[in-house]
Amino acid sequence: MAEYAALNHGIYCIDALYIKPQVASIYLLRDGDEVAIIETGTCHSLPNLQACLDELGIDASQVRYVIPTHVHLDHAGGAGAMMRRFDQANLIVHPRGARHMIDPQKLIAGTIGVYGQAKYERLYGNIEPVPEARVTIAEDLDRFSLNSRELVFIDTPGHARHHFCIFDQSSQGMFTGDTFGISYAPMKRLARGLIPTTPPTQFDPPALHDSISRIMSFEPERLYLTHYGEFANPAAQLASFDRWIDEYVEICELMQPGDALAERELESALEKLTLNGLADGDDPEKLARLLRMDIRLNAQGLAHWRRYSGHG
Repeated sequence: MAEYAALNHGIYCIDALYIKPQVASIYLLRDGDEVAIIETGTCHSLPNLQACLDELGIDASQVRYVIPTHVHLDHAGGAGAMMRRFDQANLIVHPRGARHMIDPQKLIAGTIGVYGQAKYERLYGNIEPVPEARVTIAEDLDRFSLNSRELVFIDTPGHARHHFCIFDQSSQGMFTGDTFGISYAPMKRLARGLIPTTPPTQFDPPALHDSISRIMSFEPERLYLTHYGEFANPAAQLASFDRWIDEYVEICELMQPGDALAERELESALEKLTLNGLADGDDPEKLARLLRMDIRLNAQGLAHWRRYSGHG
């Protein structure tokens, strides 16, 4: 049985089964006989996606677009495998990400640098290139039609320079990738339960603030987070999210991580800061386990930002 949730407006949240359940979403948009898939997960995600299509009675030929919000491999690692399966689809990608989908070797090497070879293989498996003829670049504010609905692409750096978000006018929802952060199931009812993700190597605090402002200028009624699922009423989280960004920067500036030991100390301090901010949660130990990998990557990204952006 496929692991997915039917949302409103012809949208389905499909579990990418990345690391464990309900960590990474793939979204399926259905409008009449046309389908778009936003985010790809990894090649390991394809069987669950196919099971979902089978249950919904969707043929591979109906998939018109495959759209990773950016080329980090939990969002785009399955693109090549999906494009081989959905041979009528076009891949829509950010201008800075297109070359990495056509030739993923540099992307693979960078990911191995973060995770190591063994973990890379376990998490991502085989990364297939996408034929250049099937790659479509979406510039800022480009619009693509899916039958009667229109998808607006918005350049949103801050988490990564190769990141866009997609506004779906039918649902008045924004597919935010990682730009507007993460919120797993136990966090969604918390007052500050939407937190930034700042992994290596392109975290840019001013750009991220600006991207959040751009997202909110569309007045979205809901966010479709990759990590994880639908998030209602983003306006209520706006001030908190901006504050999280500033708090992450402040703690990094205070601790000045310059080596591996200092980076581990930053990770511990970041975990304490984050869990204190989520203090209205029922089970802080559960939240700590849930967020451990994210906090580790956030600490690495903050240290990299400080080291290479003129703040070190």
